[in-house]
Amino acid sequence: MTGLSRRGDNVGLKHMRAANYLLAVITAVAAAALLSTTGQASTQRPSVELIRVPNSGIQPQIVERGGVVHLLYFTGDPAKGDLNYVMSRDYGKTFSTPIRVNNEPGTAMATGNIRGGQMAIGANGIVHVAWIGSAAALPRAASNSGPVLYARLNDARDRFEKSQHLNQASWGADGASIAADSQNDVFVFWHAQPPNGKDESNRRVWLAKSTDAGRSFAGEKVAFDEPTGVCVCCGSKAFVDVDDTVYLLFRAATEVVHRDMYLLSSVDRGQRFHGSDVAAWNIGACVMSSAALVHAGQDVLAGWESEKQVFFGKVDRRTHKVGSSNAAPGTGKNRKYPALAVNRYGETLFAWTDNMSWAKGGTVEWQLYDPTLQTQGISRQADGVPAWSLVAAFARPDGNFTVVF
Repeated sequence: MTGLSRRGDNVGLKHMRAANYLLAVITAVAAAALLSTTGQASTQRPSVELIRVPNSGIQPQIVERGGVVHLLYFTGDPAKGDLNYVMSRDYGKTFSTPIRVNNEPGTAMATGNIRGGQMAIGANGIVHVAWIGSAAALPRAASNSGPVLYARLNDARDRFEKSQHLNQASWGADGASIAADSQNDVFVFWHAQPPNGKDESNRRVWLAKSTDAGRSFAGEKVAFDEPTGVCVCCGSKAFVDVDDTVYLLFRAATEVVHRDMYLLSSVDRGQRFHGSDVAAWNIGACVMSSAALVHAGQDVLAGWESEKQVFFGKVDRRTHKVGSSNAAPGTGKNRKYPALAVNRYGETLFAWTDNMSWAKGGTVEWQLYDPTLQTQGISRQADGVPAWSLVAAFARPDGNFTVVF
């Protein structure tokens, strides 16, 4: 009986050890699953989904805020069309009924890719939009040039309020961009000639600021006094970070041929701006470039173009300058219009277009980066970016990405 008891004990011990091992495995798997949903680094590479702009629109602009994806896009005649706003609560599976932003039909334009509207989400979730008016936009600005226009979504969120004209003294405006902080400030930027300006070297970055969430604006002023000039048909990108620091990326035109990328920053709600040269480019032609600025946790990533290539880099929170830059891998025919998105794990999607030119569509390309900004896998591409358009991107709650084109 003693021998049988010992053998039974040994069998029971083996079963217990096996059960404990199985429990340990299950616990480890559960713990890993928990970590992957609580902001820790995921071991699975993100996926990238491609979707077209609703209603065959172009020039998508996206802001994701509090689980809502806000999307601005253009429809109609590229020379005199409309801006449309929609939102999605299921991360792009469905979108709301479009609301036209511009009060008067045909007063927005998309010709040249960078002249469409830009959008910001301000305090209390208010949607703000700025754009350059088409030839149909009245009244005209100085020298019979296009006005800089602004509109905000009303409190009922069912229509946009009447558009406001923001430029009076400056003329030949282009590259409108917009940002909003947590204190009801709204910043609308553009570049244009001063009253006696003659060429690109005379152009300046201008600013109109609202302190009442866009209900009214102070008069326009030159935002940056240094004589950098501005590339006449290039875009710009405004942004406000978690500390309410205001940024603007724009392309200079010093002595007409030095078309470096500049980053402006203001820590006093737009009273004074400091500038830093991000990337040099000497070329005696307008390059119709765009730029990107997005949050990466508490940091900011900046994206830009230079010499038919696209780059991005992290903005130093102390110096407000861009450190080392990352070029898109490989080479393309004419890489333009960068877009950035960062997911909950700190992984980055960098997207851009290739082989686009005046009135010609092209491809969308993208590359994934890990939290240390090292590439993840190879870059991908897909055809179908329409003429006059560009691309936008956002991260979904599961860590995957969506590119809209």
